[in-house]
This record gives sequence, structure tokens and C-alpha cells, in this order.
Amino acid sequence: MKAMFGMILALATTTLSAHVHNLVDLQVVDRDSGRILDVQHKQGRAYVAGEPGHRYAVMMQNRTGERVMAVLSVDGVNAVTGETADPYQGGYVLGPYERAEVNGWRKSMSEVAQFVFSAPEWSYAARTGRPQNVGVIGIAVFRERAPVYAPPSPPIYRDNDWRRKDAQAPSAAKEAEAMAQRNQPAPTGAGASHDSAAPYAKRGRSEDFASELGTGHGQREWSQVNTTQFERRSSRPDEVVELQYDTWQHLVDRGVIRQPRWGREEPSAFAGRFVPDP
Repeated sequence: MKAMFGMILALATTTLSAHVHNLVDLQVVDRDSGRILDVQHKQGRAYVAGEPGHRYAVMMQNRTGERVMAVLSVDGVNAVTGETADPYQGGYVLGPYERAEVNGWRKSMSEVAQFVFSAPEWSYAARTGRPQNVGVIGIAVFRERAPVYAPPSPPIYRDNDWRRKDAQAPSAAKEAEAMAQRNQPAPTGAGASHDSAAPYAKRGRSEDFASELGTGHGQREWSQVNTTQFERRSSRPDEVVELQYDTWQHLVDRGVIRQPRWGREEPSAFAGRFVPDP
């Protein structure tokens, strides 16, 4: 398998809790309020409520003791390359147990354009002609392929020439076999397909459930990263995580968030004796 190149994050970290998964935890932080957006669940999907006009960050926590690569999709767009998101594209490489913050669309090795909650028509995806997946943040996570260890050939007994020639033949065959194994691509798994591995990039969305929020292309800010070599263990993602986002009121209307009931007792005209301060 050809080596893939990802990005090493060199960004701010946090110790706050996240939306837990097996390999990488995903969370969204409102950068203007400093608040982690609470995750709501309905019918197997995860939702967060964003505030229009607020900047936000995507937080990723590697829960494993090995490097992983996360291909980040925002509104169906790769947040590093700007292409329509596909798991086989480049992404962010996280070291063992590393937690990192992505504040925007990557513009260069040292700059991003801020993620900003906006009206869907003003989202970066819609303005570039790709509005189908506005309102969803996703990551496709890949484990790293371990290097193949080729043991050294056993020593050959060289007491005379004919024995040396007989012994060299099987040794050369073993070396050729080891070389073939090193060049062999990682297994893709039974039934792996391009579409099944990229649900957040390919899925159409119903108008009834279309988000009233998108992610705009905000002001630029400094965000330094470096490149590294990363070879995927498999061509199919080891984990796909999605968070859908919308306005608070629209999530209430969709039945995702339940409004609390104010008071459970019967109302009374004379519940108190005097008028308290507001």
C-alpha cells in the first residue's frame, strides 16, 4: 500500500470530557462561550446545538496507545484539502493518547479559516456548490500499519562449495518471500466498498431534517502543523464518528431536545404573602 501523508497537530489541548468512542472521541466547543456543546442522542444519532454567529472548534482525543489518522469532514467537505470528503484523503495524525483542537479550514501549514456557525446558505459547502451534507461533522479513523519485520537469514554452513550452493537456494527463496510480503497491500476486509466507507460524504439528506445551521469560512488565524508519513493498516476506516449540529430551537422542533416543564403543581393566585425582588 502506498504511504499516505497526514498532518501532525501542534495545537492547544484541553482536559474536558468528550463524546466517547472506541478509537477517537469527538466533541465540539463553542469558542465564544468556552462551553462544550452537550451531546443529545436520538435513534442512534448524536446531535449538538450551535449558536449562529459563534466560532467553534472540533476536538479529537486519541484513546489508543498508537498513532491514528482522522480524516475530518465538515458539512461533507474535507477540512484539510477542501475537497468533497472521502475517507481515502489526507487528514490529521494524532499521537498516542493525544488530544488536539482544529479551529478551522486549513489554508496552509500555519493558518486556518475559522469554523463559524452560519446560515446554511452562507456555509462554505453551500457557497462552493455542495449543500447536500450541511449540518454534520464526521471523522473517519484509521489505525497505522505496523512495519513488517523480516528476520535475518539463518547462517549457512560453508565447509565446502557444493554445500554452500545447496544452502543458498532456500535462503534466497525465503528472502524473496519476505520482500513480497513487505510490498503486499494491507487487507481491505470482506465486502469493503468505497460508498460504505464514506456514509457522511455520500448520504443524501431529507429536507424535513435539513439543518438550520452550517459552517462558514471565517477569519484567518494562526495554526501551525507539520507533515508526517502515515501508512494505513486497512483501506477501510476502522471507525467512523458523526455529530450532527443544528440550532437549539430546531432540535426542539425535531424532537431531539425536550423542553423542561416549568412547575408540576396546580397554579395558585395566592402562593406567597409579599412581592419579592425580581
